[in-house]
Amino acid sequence: MSGVRAVRISIESACEKQVQEVGLDGTETYLQPLSMSQNLARLAQRIDFSQGSGSEEEEAAGAEGDAQDWAGAGSSADQDDEEGLVKFQPSLWPWDSVRNNLRSALTEMCVLYDVLSIVRDKKFMTLDPVSQDALPPKQNPQTLQLISKKKSLAGAAQILLKGAERLTKSVTENQENKLQRDFNSELLRLRQHWKLRKVGDKILGDLSYRSAGSLFPHHGTFEVIKNTDIDLDKKIPEDYCPLDVQIPSDLEGSAYIRVSIQKQAPDIGDLGTVNLFKRPLPKSKPGSPHWQTKLEAAQNVLLCKEIFAQLSREAVQIKSQIPHIVVKNQIISQPFPSLQLSISLCHSSNDKKSPKSTTEKQSPEDHLYVLEHNLHLLIREFHKQTLSSIMMPHPASAPFGHKRMRLSGPQAFDKNEINSIQSSEGLLEKIIKQAKHIFLRSRTAATIDSLASRIEDPQIQAHWSNINDVYESSVKVLITSQGYEQICKSIQLQLNIGVEQIRVVHRDGRVITLSHEGQELQDFLLSQMSQHQVHAVQQLAKVMGWQVLSFSNHVGLGPVESIGNASAITVASPNGDYAISVRNGPESGSKIMVQFPRNQCKDLPKSDVLQDSKWNHLRGPFKEVQWNKMEGRNFVYKMELLMSALSPCLL
Repeated sequence: MSGVRAVRISIESACEKQVQEVGLDGTETYLQPLSMSQNLARLAQRIDFSQGSGSEEEEAAGAEGDAQDWAGAGSSADQDDEEGLVKFQPSLWPWDSVRNNLRSALTEMCVLYDVLSIVRDKKFMTLDPVSQDALPPKQNPQTLQLISKKKSLAGAAQILLKGAERLTKSVTENQENKLQRDFNSELLRLRQHWKLRKVGDKILGDLSYRSAGSLFPHHGTFEVIKNTDIDLDKKIPEDYCPLDVQIPSDLEGSAYIRVSIQKQAPDIGDLGTVNLFKRPLPKSKPGSPHWQTKLEAAQNVLLCKEIFAQLSREAVQIKSQIPHIVVKNQIISQPFPSLQLSISLCHSSNDKKSPKSTTEKQSPEDHLYVLEHNLHLLIREFHKQTLSSIMMPHPASAPFGHKRMRLSGPQAFDKNEINSIQSSEGLLEKIIKQAKHIFLRSRTAATIDSLASRIEDPQIQAHWSNINDVYESSVKVLITSQGYEQICKSIQLQLNIGVEQIRVVHRDGRVITLSHEGQELQDFLLSQMSQHQVHAVQQLAKVMGWQVLSFSNHVGLGPVESIGNASAITVASPNGDYAISVRNGPESGSKIMVQFPRNQCKDLPKSDVLQDSKWNHLRGPFKEVQWNKMEGRNFVYKMELLMSALSPCLL
């Protein structure tokens, strides 16, 4: 065998990973290798804690060394060196220290168990208690401790009982004071909210706005009386109040001002009716003073009467083209033709309630909710004028102003300045102006909405401003084509809606003034939508590379439009072979013509004049495109397809 040549054999493991499962199709599923922490835990599980500790091994090694000392003294030194080396060798197991600590703890537990067994069984040892002298019963510490605890608990219970009695007494007193309030304390509460004065034996209060500058002739006086209708010996009800107020009979009940804007034309109809200064029926709450709600309702009635009296006075004094009509508690005015503004005072007492008023529900309309706030501001300005610092002239020939200005002479007011001070708009005129603006705003919104819902191409969008004035509103109108909003931004309008007219500001700064007629605004928007299509073709031609040959917003040829003027544009292809002419009118609609080269027109008659072949490159006559049969979702998209079809193909 020595003569046989050696053969090298490569030995490797059959599989690095253990096979967990072999599928039916022969695929093998392997187990993932263990991590370092898992491998350490697996090694720790292999430790056998039943083996001897290192101290026992050292003792065994020492015994063997002693046995070897008898054999020969020469080898003892070598063995001592080996023992020293073994003593300082590191532990071979990673859990050696844990094993040693657990073993020492086991030893201590065994010793403790033995001690407890000896003490319990009393077979080997007996523990006798140390004898002590018994204390007298009075000096027993447990008895003393129990007595001290009883005294402490009794003191704490006494304190709690006293506090509970005081709390109960205070709650009872508060309830009695709440049910049996005296007249003086209730009168003090009344003086904190209302102006009172004593006239003889009576206590009178003031409901009017004279302290704020009101000149309404109604006295607005109420009387404070003591409530003696209840027997205090019986059970007092919760809503008892020792004080009561007596108001004039004409201020009892509830009142409100009804403003109605009605339009007979079918375009808008009635704008709605709003009840101003109308308060819901007050619900009496237990313990709350009923005189407060009673006086607030009476003061509201007085305010409504003052406002309506001022409106009636101004309606008679103002001279307008259509005179105002005042009939009983109703004022009728016509701000615009076929538009009627009705202002009426509704006053109902608590005893005579009509069934209609109880079942009537207020339907709030747009932009009418500001009238109540505006009326408050207007009546406040009217009151403030009477409290102004301008003194009346004394004597009557002296100028207005302060005393120093009257004495100055050359710096006194002239006639024009006096007239400017005296001339001011009345309360009714301001309300009529607000009604005009509300009507014009509603008509503008209805016109824009009707056009947006009726016409799909082009699209019209309205963005109303949130911050408006009582006499002016603004809306931004955008006319766009769907899918081409970025290139078709030529038509942007700003509508400033005033009292009697609408100012239209174009993007280039041009200003157009429109009247209050809705048809005029509708015709203007239709003409702008017609011009938008032509402007869109112009912007599309720039993007597609076509040349604009002519453009006009007002075409003088063709059929005459009843609304505005027609617009037209002519564009040519990049190589000049084709031309497209577009004419768009508000009523006639769009008309598209395409001009082809002469060499592509077979039906052209031969001319004896044009014999040279170079004239064949000129464009021939126009042919109309059947625009309704073109594919596309809107006008600009169809025009883009037409330009793409006529553009040269660049390879």
